[in-house]
Amino acid sequence: MSMQAVLIKDGKGPVENLYIGETSIPTLQPGQVLVKVKAFGLNRMDISQREGHYPPPPGSSDILGVEFSGVVSNAGTDISEWKVGDEVLGLVGGGAYAEYIAVYHTHLLKKPSHLTWVEAASIPENFLTAFQALVLVGKVTEGDNVLIHAGASGVGVSAIQLARVYGAHTVTATTSTQEKIDWLLNLPNGATHAANYKTEDFAAVVKKVTQNKGVDVVIDFVGQSHFSQNIEAMAVDGRMTMLALLSGAVVDKANLAPILYKRLHIEGSTLRSRTLKYQAELIAQFKQEVFGKITSQGGDGPVRTYIHKVFPWSEIQEAHKEMETNKNAGKIIVEVV
Repeated sequence: MSMQAVLIKDGKGPVENLYIGETSIPTLQPGQVLVKVKAFGLNRMDISQREGHYPPPPGSSDILGVEFSGVVSNAGTDISEWKVGDEVLGLVGGGAYAEYIAVYHTHLLKKPSHLTWVEAASIPENFLTAFQALVLVGKVTEGDNVLIHAGASGVGVSAIQLARVYGAHTVTATTSTQEKIDWLLNLPNGATHAANYKTEDFAAVVKKVTQNKGVDVVIDFVGQSHFSQNIEAMAVDGRMTMLALLSGAVVDKANLAPILYKRLHIEGSTLRSRTLKYQAELIAQFKQEVFGKITSQGGDGPVRTYIHKVFPWSEIQEAHKEMETNKNAGKIIVEVV
């Protein structure tokens, strides 16, 4: 049987190569559930994959997309916790830009009734990446000072709120415009402080905010251009989680001495390439500690979803262009309509 999906002409290329075409409905493997997709979230890795720079993990679909919301349409006989008609959201290695997706039963969460399909689709990749970086790797604890780069991105906004929920003393966010700074500072459980990395020395801002102590936890997506300032901004025994290298991977010149005398811990982290077992355990811990606290933007929960813009999937090229402009504050979601 066939379905429609967002495909890439020639397998990779510019945004103009994206189109909706026919492909086969996924065949269920043991432990998998088939879900009819209602909405899916956009992530920067989708652009990298479309351009041919980020292949999906072995065994994953070549179709773009790692997060979605939808309705269970088929569950294997070996699956007990999900049944046809269940409303879910989930995480996959690929395949979310489609009418149907095969997903492991451990990688699904029940969609709360107070969230729309769009809001539910905004949660998996953003919040699981932020939770992993901040809690599992960064080991954030009550009273910590935290620095989060790309603060207005989907993961950034999630990490800011989680830092507040876990009792951070200060949360400083960096971004590129005053508009985004004002937005982040005015969110419930948003950033306590902010810096425009284009016009300010964020390490100096952090030192002022923390009375020269520095930050205990850094969540970095930027890499090269921020590396030396990150080291300067970190407190003794500080932890930095590196999630991406948006400005480049090669640091031409860096003073390593502070890493030694401040006993800094720097760890790279990915989510998509982790084992199914690791991802399942992460999702289970996230469900236990955080998931129930999430409400919509208009809700009253300590953690909220923030949607920048919603596109019908017939406008998938426009959705990718919107992400490429780097203007989004919150999540870009596409509806399968």
